[in-house]
Amino acid sequence: MSDEEVKITLMIIAAGEFSVGFLGNAFIGLVNCMDWIKNKKIATIELILTSLSISRICLLCIILFDCSTLMFFPAIHTTNTQIRTFTFFWILTNHVSVWFATCLSIFYFLKIANFFHPLFLWMKWRIDRRMPRILLVCLTLSVFISLLVTENLNGDLKLCVNANWERNITLRCRVNEAQCASYHAWNNVNLLTLFPFSVSLFSFLFLILSLWRHIRQMQFNARGCRDPSRDAHMGAIKAIISFLLLFIFYYFCFLVSTSCYFMAENDLAVIISELIALNYPSCHSFILILENNKLRQECFRVLCKVRDTLKGRNF
Repeated sequence: MSDEEVKITLMIIAAGEFSVGFLGNAFIGLVNCMDWIKNKKIATIELILTSLSISRICLLCIILFDCSTLMFFPAIHTTNTQIRTFTFFWILTNHVSVWFATCLSIFYFLKIANFFHPLFLWMKWRIDRRMPRILLVCLTLSVFISLLVTENLNGDLKLCVNANWERNITLRCRVNEAQCASYHAWNNVNLLTLFPFSVSLFSFLFLILSLWRHIRQMQFNARGCRDPSRDAHMGAIKAIISFLLLFIFYYFCFLVSTSCYFMAENDLAVIISELIALNYPSCHSFILILENNKLRQECFRVLCKVRDTLKGRNF
Protein backbone atom coordinates (compact mmCIF):
# COMPACT_ATOMS: atom_id res chain seq x y z
CA MET A 1 0.00 0.00 0.00
CA SER A 2 1.13 3.51 -0.76
CA ASP A 3 1.55 6.13 1.96
CA GLU A 4 -1.63 7.84 0.82
CA GLU A 5 -3.65 4.62 1.06
CA VAL A 6 -2.26 3.94 4.52
CA LYS A 7 -3.27 7.43 5.66
CA ILE A 8 -6.78 7.06 4.27
CA THR A 9 -7.20 3.63 5.93
CA LEU A 10 -6.00 4.93 9.29
CA MET A 11 -8.25 7.96 9.00
CA ILE A 12 -11.29 5.75 8.30
CA ILE A 13 -10.47 3.67 11.39
CA ALA A 14 -10.03 6.82 13.49
CA ALA A 15 -13.33 8.25 12.24
CA GLY A 16 -15.12 4.98 12.99
CA GLU A 17 -13.75 4.76 16.55
CA PHE A 18 -14.54 8.43 17.11
CA SER A 19 -18.12 8.00 15.89
CA VAL A 20 -18.74 5.02 18.17
CA GLY A 21 -17.28 6.80 21.20
CA PHE A 22 -19.10 10.04 20.41
CA LEU A 23 -22.46 8.27 20.09
CA GLY A 24 -22.02 6.39 23.37
CA ASN A 25 -20.94 9.39 25.42
CA ALA A 26 -23.42 11.75 23.75
CA PHE A 27 -26.22 9.27 24.54
CA ILE A 28 -25.28 9.28 28.23
CA GLY A 29 -25.14 13.06 28.38
CA LEU A 30 -28.35 13.57 26.37
CA VAL A 31 -30.46 11.12 28.41
CA ASN A 32 -29.30 12.59 31.73
CA CYS A 33 -29.72 16.20 30.58
CA MET A 34 -33.24 15.53 29.29
CA ASP A 35 -34.13 13.93 32.62
CA TRP A 36 -32.60 16.92 34.40
CA ILE A 37 -34.75 19.36 32.41
CA LYS A 38 -37.86 17.23 32.92
CA ASN A 39 -37.52 16.75 36.69
CA LYS A 40 -35.79 20.10 37.47
CA LYS A 41 -33.10 18.21 39.38
CA ILE A 42 -30.30 15.76 38.69
CA ALA A 43 -29.15 12.79 40.74
CA THR A 44 -25.51 12.62 41.82
CA ILE A 45 -24.75 9.57 39.69
CA GLU A 46 -26.29 11.28 36.64
CA LEU A 47 -24.20 14.40 37.27
CA ILE A 48 -21.01 12.34 37.41
CA LEU A 49 -21.89 10.35 34.28
CA THR A 50 -22.81 13.52 32.36
CA SER A 51 -19.59 15.26 33.37
CA LEU A 52 -17.58 12.17 32.47
CA SER A 53 -19.27 11.83 29.06
CA ILE A 54 -18.61 15.48 28.19
CA SER A 55 -14.94 15.19 29.17
CA ARG A 56 -14.55 12.05 27.05
CA ILE A 57 -16.19 13.64 24.03
CA CYS A 58 -13.60 16.42 24.31
CA LEU A 59 -10.82 13.83 24.68
CA LEU A 60 -12.04 12.00 21.57
CA CYS A 61 -12.04 15.26 19.61
CA ILE A 62 -8.49 16.07 20.70
CA ILE A 63 -7.17 12.62 19.73
CA LEU A 64 -8.96 12.67 16.37
CA PHE A 65 -7.65 16.18 15.67
CA ASP A 66 -4.09 15.10 16.45
CA CYS A 67 -4.36 12.04 14.20
CA SER A 68 -5.76 14.15 11.37
CA THR A 69 -3.10 16.83 11.58
CA LEU A 70 -0.26 14.31 11.82
CA MET A 71 -1.53 12.55 8.70
CA PHE A 72 -2.55 15.46 6.50
CA PHE A 73 -1.18 18.71 8.02
CA PRO A 74 2.01 17.77 9.91
CA ALA A 75 3.46 21.27 9.58
CA ILE A 76 0.91 22.48 12.14
CA HIS A 77 2.88 20.69 14.84
CA THR A 78 5.87 22.92 14.21
CA THR A 79 3.94 26.11 15.03
CA ASN A 80 4.42 27.47 18.51
CA THR A 81 0.79 28.55 19.06
CA GLN A 82 -0.66 25.27 17.83
CA ILE A 83 1.71 23.24 20.00
CA ARG A 84 0.80 25.28 23.07
CA THR A 85 -2.94 24.98 22.40
CA PHE A 86 -2.91 21.28 21.61
CA THR A 87 -0.69 20.40 24.59
CA PHE A 88 -2.97 22.30 26.98
CA PHE A 89 -6.20 20.70 25.78
CA TRP A 90 -4.71 17.21 25.57
CA ILE A 91 -3.47 17.34 29.17
CA LEU A 92 -6.71 18.99 30.36
CA THR A 93 -9.12 16.49 28.79
CA ASN A 94 -6.89 13.57 29.79
CA HIS A 95 -6.77 14.59 33.45
CA VAL A 96 -10.41 15.64 33.69
CA SER A 97 -11.68 12.36 32.25
CA VAL A 98 -9.49 10.32 34.62
CA TRP A 99 -10.50 12.36 37.67
CA PHE A 100 -14.21 12.18 36.81
CA ALA A 101 -13.95 8.40 36.34
CA THR A 102 -12.28 8.26 39.75
CA CYS A 103 -15.17 10.26 41.23
CA LEU A 104 -17.53 7.66 39.77
CA SER A 105 -15.52 4.85 41.38
CA ILE A 106 -15.56 6.64 44.75
CA PHE A 107 -19.32 7.20 44.48
CA TYR A 108 -19.96 3.52 43.71
CA PHE A 109 -17.78 2.51 46.63
CA LEU A 110 -19.43 4.83 49.16
CA LYS A 111 -23.00 4.11 48.05
CA ILE A 112 -22.78 0.34 47.62
CA ALA A 113 -20.12 -0.97 50.01
CA ASN A 114 -21.19 -2.01 53.51
CA PHE A 115 -18.73 -0.89 56.18
CA PHE A 116 -19.38 0.55 59.62
CA HIS A 117 -16.28 2.63 60.20
CA PRO A 118 -17.24 6.16 61.38
CA LEU A 119 -15.17 7.84 58.64
CA PHE A 120 -16.79 5.70 55.94
CA LEU A 121 -20.29 6.44 57.26
CA TRP A 122 -19.49 10.17 57.47
CA MET A 123 -18.40 10.21 53.81
CA LYS A 124 -21.34 8.03 52.76
CA TRP A 125 -23.88 10.45 54.22
CA ARG A 126 -22.26 13.55 52.72
CA ILE A 127 -21.14 12.39 49.28
CA ASP A 128 -24.33 13.54 47.51
CA ARG A 129 -23.99 17.12 48.72
CA ARG A 130 -20.23 17.29 48.25
CA MET A 131 -19.92 15.67 44.82
CA PRO A 132 -20.63 18.86 42.75
CA ARG A 133 -17.82 20.60 44.66
CA ILE A 134 -15.51 17.62 44.21
CA LEU A 135 -16.11 17.65 40.45
CA LEU A 136 -15.40 21.38 40.35
CA VAL A 137 -12.18 20.88 42.33
CA CYS A 138 -11.10 18.14 39.91
CA LEU A 139 -11.74 20.44 36.95
CA THR A 140 -9.84 23.32 38.57
CA LEU A 141 -6.92 21.07 39.47
CA SER A 142 -6.77 19.75 35.91
CA VAL A 143 -6.74 23.27 34.47
CA PHE A 144 -3.94 24.27 36.86
CA ILE A 145 -1.84 21.22 35.96
CA SER A 146 -2.42 21.80 32.25
CA LEU A 147 -1.36 25.44 32.43
CA LEU A 148 1.70 24.64 34.54
CA VAL A 149 2.93 21.80 32.32
CA THR A 150 2.20 23.69 29.09
CA GLU A 151 4.24 26.69 30.17
CA ASN A 152 7.21 24.58 31.24
CA LEU A 153 7.09 22.23 28.29
CA ASN A 154 6.34 24.51 25.40
CA GLY A 155 9.76 25.92 24.50
CA ASP A 156 11.56 22.57 24.62
CA LEU A 157 8.77 20.82 22.75
CA LYS A 158 8.85 23.31 19.89
CA LEU A 159 12.58 22.83 19.45
CA CYS A 160 12.20 19.04 19.44
CA VAL A 161 9.41 19.02 16.89
CA ASN A 162 11.22 21.45 14.62
CA ALA A 163 14.27 19.23 14.76
CA ASN A 164 12.22 16.28 13.56
CA TRP A 165 11.27 18.27 10.47
CA GLU A 166 14.65 19.76 9.68
CA ARG A 167 17.84 18.02 8.68
CA ASN A 168 20.14 20.71 10.00
CA ILE A 169 22.94 18.91 11.88
CA THR A 170 23.56 21.81 14.26
CA LEU A 171 19.92 21.93 15.26
CA ARG A 172 19.81 18.15 15.73
CA CYS A 173 22.79 18.39 18.09
CA ARG A 174 21.29 21.25 20.08
CA VAL A 175 17.99 19.42 20.47
CA ASN A 176 19.30 16.57 22.68
CA GLU A 177 19.10 18.45 25.96
CA ALA A 178 15.68 19.93 25.17
CA GLN A 179 14.43 16.57 23.98
CA CYS A 180 15.44 14.93 27.23
CA ALA A 181 13.79 17.67 29.31
CA SER A 182 10.57 17.49 27.31
CA TYR A 183 10.45 13.71 27.50
CA HIS A 184 10.79 13.75 31.28
CA ALA A 185 8.16 16.49 31.50
CA TRP A 186 5.72 14.32 29.54
CA ASN A 187 6.52 11.39 31.83
CA ASN A 188 5.67 13.58 34.82
CA VAL A 189 2.33 14.36 33.17
CA ASN A 190 1.71 10.64 32.77
CA LEU A 191 2.66 9.92 36.37
CA LEU A 192 0.20 12.53 37.66
CA THR A 193 -2.68 10.40 36.38
CA LEU A 194 -1.53 7.45 38.47
CA PHE A 195 -2.88 9.01 41.68
CA PRO A 196 -6.56 9.02 40.63
CA PHE A 197 -5.98 5.59 39.09
CA SER A 198 -4.72 4.35 42.48
CA VAL A 199 -7.82 5.76 44.19
CA SER A 200 -10.04 3.87 41.73
CA LEU A 201 -8.01 0.72 42.35
CA PHE A 202 -8.50 0.98 46.11
CA SER A 203 -12.24 1.58 45.59
CA PHE A 204 -12.38 -1.59 43.52
CA LEU A 205 -10.51 -3.63 46.14
CA PHE A 206 -12.74 -2.39 48.96
CA LEU A 207 -15.84 -3.21 46.90
CA ILE A 208 -14.49 -6.74 46.44
CA LEU A 209 -13.99 -6.98 50.21
CA SER A 210 -17.50 -5.65 50.85
CA LEU A 211 -18.99 -8.16 48.39
CA TRP A 212 -17.09 -11.02 50.00
CA ARG A 213 -18.39 -10.04 53.46
CA HIS A 214 -21.93 -9.68 52.12
CA ILE A 215 -21.84 -13.13 50.50
CA ARG A 216 -20.65 -14.65 53.75
CA GLN A 217 -23.51 -13.02 55.63
CA MET A 218 -26.09 -14.19 53.06
CA GLN A 219 -24.79 -17.74 52.58
CA PHE A 220 -27.60 -19.23 54.72
CA ASN A 221 -30.38 -17.51 52.76
CA ALA A 222 -32.69 -19.55 50.56
CA ARG A 223 -31.35 -20.30 47.11
CA GLY A 224 -32.94 -18.54 44.18
CA CYS A 225 -33.74 -15.36 46.12
CA ARG A 226 -32.79 -12.17 44.34
CA ASP A 227 -30.09 -10.21 46.14
CA PRO A 228 -30.17 -6.49 45.16
CA SER A 229 -27.06 -5.69 47.17
CA ARG A 230 -25.06 -8.40 45.41
CA ASP A 231 -26.30 -7.20 42.02
CA ALA A 232 -25.32 -3.62 42.89
CA HIS A 233 -21.86 -4.78 43.98
CA MET A 234 -21.34 -6.75 40.77
CA GLY A 235 -22.47 -3.87 38.55
CA ALA A 236 -20.15 -1.40 40.27
CA ILE A 237 -17.24 -3.86 40.17
CA LYS A 238 -17.72 -4.41 36.44
CA ALA A 239 -17.80 -0.67 35.78
CA ILE A 240 -14.66 0.01 37.82
CA ILE A 241 -12.60 -2.94 36.61
CA SER A 242 -13.42 -2.10 32.98
CA PHE A 243 -12.19 1.44 33.62
CA LEU A 244 -9.00 0.17 35.26
CA LEU A 245 -8.17 -2.26 32.44
CA LEU A 246 -9.01 0.19 29.65
CA PHE A 247 -7.03 2.93 31.37
CA ILE A 248 -3.95 0.69 31.67
CA PHE A 249 -4.30 0.00 27.96
CA TYR A 250 -4.73 3.71 27.24
CA TYR A 251 -1.86 4.69 29.52
CA PHE A 252 0.52 2.33 27.71
CA CYS A 253 -0.55 3.75 24.33
CA PHE A 254 -0.12 7.27 25.68
CA LEU A 255 3.43 6.45 26.81
CA VAL A 256 4.27 5.03 23.38
CA SER A 257 2.74 8.04 21.65
CA THR A 258 4.56 10.64 23.73
CA SER A 259 7.85 8.72 23.49
CA CYS A 260 7.64 8.46 19.70
CA TYR A 261 6.67 12.11 19.49
CA PHE A 262 10.23 13.12 20.32
CA MET A 263 11.80 10.84 17.73
CA ALA A 264 12.34 11.71 14.11
CA GLU A 265 10.08 10.18 11.46
CA ASN A 266 7.88 8.26 13.90
CA ASP A 267 4.55 9.86 13.02
CA LEU A 268 3.04 6.52 12.02
CA ALA A 269 3.80 5.01 15.44
CA VAL A 270 2.21 8.02 17.12
CA ILE A 271 -0.92 7.73 14.96
CA ILE A 272 -1.33 3.98 15.51
CA SER A 273 -0.91 4.30 19.28
CA GLU A 274 -3.49 7.10 19.34
CA LEU A 275 -5.90 4.98 17.30
CA ILE A 276 -5.58 2.22 19.88
CA ALA A 277 -5.98 4.76 22.69
CA LEU A 278 -9.35 5.80 21.24
CA ASN A 279 -10.81 2.54 22.57
CA TYR A 280 -10.57 3.79 26.17
CA PRO A 281 -13.09 6.68 26.02
CA SER A 282 -15.22 4.80 23.48
CA CYS A 283 -15.65 1.33 25.00
CA HIS A 284 -16.11 2.37 28.63
CA SER A 285 -19.15 4.50 27.78
CA PHE A 286 -21.05 1.43 26.53
CA ILE A 287 -20.08 -0.55 29.62
CA LEU A 288 -21.52 2.26 31.76
CA ILE A 289 -24.71 2.21 29.70
CA LEU A 290 -25.15 -1.54 30.15
CA GLU A 291 -24.51 -1.36 33.91
CA ASN A 292 -26.97 1.53 34.50
CA ASN A 293 -30.62 0.47 34.55
CA LYS A 294 -32.07 3.74 33.25
CA LEU A 295 -29.50 4.14 30.48
CA ARG A 296 -29.81 0.48 29.48
CA GLN A 297 -33.61 0.65 29.24
CA GLU A 298 -33.46 3.90 27.30
CA CYS A 299 -30.88 2.43 24.94
CA PHE A 300 -33.05 -0.62 24.26
CA ARG A 301 -36.06 1.65 23.68
CA VAL A 302 -34.11 3.71 21.12
CA LEU A 303 -32.83 0.58 19.39
CA CYS A 304 -36.37 -0.81 19.17
CA LYS A 305 -37.57 2.45 17.61
CA VAL A 306 -34.74 2.33 15.08
CA ARG A 307 -35.54 -1.29 14.27
CA ASP A 308 -39.25 -0.52 13.80
CA THR A 309 -38.40 2.48 11.62
CA LEU A 310 -36.14 0.38 9.39
CA LYS A 311 -38.77 -2.34 9.11
CA GLY A 312 -41.38 0.25 8.12
CA ARG A 313 -39.12 1.58 5.37
CA ASN A 314 -38.51 -1.92 4.02
CA PHE A 315 -42.23 -2.45 3.63
